[in-house]
Amino acid sequence: MNEDLKRLVESVEPVSFDNMDEIQAHLDNLTKPKGSLGRLEELAARYCSITGQMRPRLPHKSVLVFAGDHGVTEEGVSAFPKDVTFQMVKNFLEGGAGINVLARHVGADVKVIDIGVDHDFQGLPGLIHMKVARGTKNMAKGPAMTVQEAEEAILNGAKAADMAIDQGARLLATGEMGIGNTTPASAVTALVCHREPDEVTGRGTGIDTDSFHRKIQLIKNAIEINAPDTQDPLDCLSRVGGFEIAAISGMILRACGRKVPVVVDGFISGAGAVVAKALCPAVSDYLFAGHQSVEIGHRVQMEYLGLRPILDLDMRLGEGTGAVLAMGIIEAGLKIYLEMATFDGAQVSPGNEADI
Repeated sequence: MNEDLKRLVESVEPVSFDNMDEIQAHLDNLTKPKGSLGRLEELAARYCSITGQMRPRLPHKSVLVFAGDHGVTEEGVSAFPKDVTFQMVKNFLEGGAGINVLARHVGADVKVIDIGVDHDFQGLPGLIHMKVARGTKNMAKGPAMTVQEAEEAILNGAKAADMAIDQGARLLATGEMGIGNTTPASAVTALVCHREPDEVTGRGTGIDTDSFHRKIQLIKNAIEINAPDTQDPLDCLSRVGGFEIAAISGMILRACGRKVPVVVDGFISGAGAVVAKALCPAVSDYLFAGHQSVEIGHRVQMEYLGLRPILDLDMRLGEGTGAVLAMGIIEAGLKIYLEMATFDGAQVSPGNEADI
């Protein structure tokens, strides 16, 4: 691990929950039965603890969409051709993708980062250029990337987080795009979470049954060929991962180091999150799980991270769509915390509920 990455990891401190009693007392004094708003109260309390602010402002929201290609698409692991990656990047920038629609719905801005797309985007307005290489290599034949490339992608993800935070973002969401990326996400999840590939591998974009079984076998073969050190998350990432997975890890680490909460999207983002946690266990304190993906490996990731998803809508699009929807729920909890009247202020008689 190079020195810059060491400093990034070491910048993350565990969240102090010392103010939780005071936060809870305020929630309990709002004009409602104690705990009656359920997880909205929990989300607000966690946001306040993460940021260290008793009366935070409603946060500016940003979703960072990292795009990268994968050499393993040569093996037919996706229902879509590789060209869709660069085509969707242009769609993001034109505002026509699912993430754009849902981000507009909740008032979040969308930042699109080329971290490793196999395409020349020179002169494309609005794109953030952080390309490490034009896609990873085919992990079925050897390492997807070098350790140095993995480190560069992580550090570039951290830089992207810095850019968003410096521009005012105080709640970030993870997003990604990369045809074939459920394959490296499954491989990384299997290795870091110490599970078998068939426990964490789903159908991704909707491949047929024969392709699905080939995908599982390919992941098993790739793990055997590359022989990653399962105790070294950086080694696992470099051998069978992807540039966008690495960048999401770096984005999370930097945001946590700056005490900015991160809403993790689905399965691909979850792979980045488990790598970040393997590098620095304290990151889980700063994370919200946006939604429960239908990809079977996502439940394994959530268990590893110790998170409970906010939404469960049978989604599997990626891009950050589930995460930005969950941002709206977190913001609703904060509005309750900040705007709802107290019993004293509203001159309403408090109840005498038993603690449940």
